[in-house]
Amino acid sequence: MFPPLLSRLPSPLLTAASTSTSTASPPPTPPHTLRLPPNNNKPLATTLVAAAAAAAAGLLLLSPSPPPPTLADPEFTVYYGTAASAANYGGYGGNASKKDTAEYVYDVPTGWKERLVSKVEKGTNGTDSEFFNPRKRTEKEYVAYLPGIRALAPLSAVLDNLALSDVVLQDQIATAEGVRAEERREGGEGEGQVYYEYEVAGAGAHSLISVTCARNKLYAHFVTAPNAEWGRDEAMLRRLHESFRTIQPGAPPPATES
Repeated sequence: MFPPLLSRLPSPLLTAASTSTSTASPPPTPPHTLRLPPNNNKPLATTLVAAAAAAAAGLLLLSPSPPPPTLADPEFTVYYGTAASAANYGGYGGNASKKDTAEYVYDVPTGWKERLVSKVEKGTNGTDSEFFNPRKRTEKEYVAYLPGIRALAPLSAVLDNLALSDVVLQDQIATAEGVRAEERREGGEGEGQVYYEYEVAGAGAHSLISVTCARNKLYAHFVTAPNAEWGRDEAMLRRLHESFRTIQPGAPPPATES
């Protein structure tokens, strides 16, 4: 790589020849050391790596970062329940809309199916509306009401009274490890409408129940699912439970969006 430097190195052949003809030859010239001027710049390899890293960082800044993966929230619709009597079931006063005559509302997951409640069933156990998951029909929500009740009984007595006409609920309570019960006031402490909230964790199914009185009626909203579906859909089922509320007479109906 460096011819001038190599040309100054003593040749073994030349040295041998000089020794044979002369005994007082001068000592060989030592090889010169190549000295390069100091370089304050970084090595070339380091410079190239730094340039590549800077270019990559620039591309990352220009490119939008992808959002973190999230599960899409299920969509819901609002159901307007009229709590029509068995005699008037199926008719709502001509062209009157259910929204205008609704006595209660709750959210329903998009894709769930409505089960048609018969007049006999409506007249015997008060079931007013029901929706179910078509993939698992026992995952469902429904509302039952009883007329002629002005106020709620004690918290511990209401659930037992509801179970008298619901064999499935009776079995859940009988096999439950525990039943959670609490009172909630919609308008705050000391005022507003009272709701009783129950959670029953049975051996085979889980239920959330909300009970309240309005319009001289008792309304009970049920959300129930087998334990396998409960473990998968708990957040969604709790939303259904929390969405139930009654509409006071003369109050405007709630918005359709939820």
